[in-house]
Amino acid sequence: MAEQNTNPDAASASQEEINAEISAIGSAYRRDVEQTGEEEASARLSYPPYRSSLLRSPTKSLHHADPEEIELHSPAFGERDVHILESDLTIQHGGEPIGERIVVTGRILDGDGRPIRHQLVEVWQANAAGRYVHKRDQHPAPLDPNFTGVGRAITGPNGEYSFTTIKPAPYPWKNHYNAWRPAHIHFSLFGTDFTQRLITQMYFPGDPLFDLDPIYQSITDQKARDRLVATYDHSVAGHEWNTGYRWDIVLSGSNRTWFESDAARDEEH
Repeated sequence: MAEQNTNPDAASASQEEINAEISAIGSAYRRDVEQTGEEEASARLSYPPYRSSLLRSPTKSLHHADPEEIELHSPAFGERDVHILESDLTIQHGGEPIGERIVVTGRILDGDGRPIRHQLVEVWQANAAGRYVHKRDQHPAPLDPNFTGVGRAITGPNGEYSFTTIKPAPYPWKNHYNAWRPAHIHFSLFGTDFTQRLITQMYFPGDPLFDLDPIYQSITDQKARDRLVATYDHSVAGHEWNTGYRWDIVLSGSNRTWFESDAARDEEH
């Protein structure tokens, strides 16, 4: 086994070192499950292969805050009502974006399978080259002038949502040397107040980077990780227009979707 780099700020650890750390944590978790039968449904707050989680996970008891006071200093939902066209990320500019056009659809449900209606859903993502329109993203991949990578929608009477977009590509990040994130789309869900925001990520099936990514692997239970992966659904595909994916989001219960509020925030975009 390679020697582990214990410096939480270091991006010099090799992928092999990160893999060894992930493997050791996974093996210990599986032994614990065999002994106790207790499975973890959420990501760990402090997960050493995810370097910055060591510095950003809570070390002291949380303080209660008045949610109404917080909302006086929080961003607003938007300057206007959500328009149906905002769910199509491919028509926001003067030309066609580059990449594979996809539709991502699904339902938002509670733990008993009941639909969550009239929920504000926002998405953001990298483009087909793995680049965000963000000043912190300066890696040498091209920007697409016809793709900004953000959209929003309101769930329907059956909790349904749908986004038309471009399939994002993997991209590098600075957790360790030659670190790459699997392709994913960020989802943000709101309840009736801004303080009820939940954030998660949707991944694509069969990504070869799953085993190498400490953010994905910080959810130590395989069944919980699988709930973040969309299913390819050919019935969602459009003839000569788009491929399709289906992904349901469960807000509570034993099969709930993992949210970033369960763990340290991802420091990406």
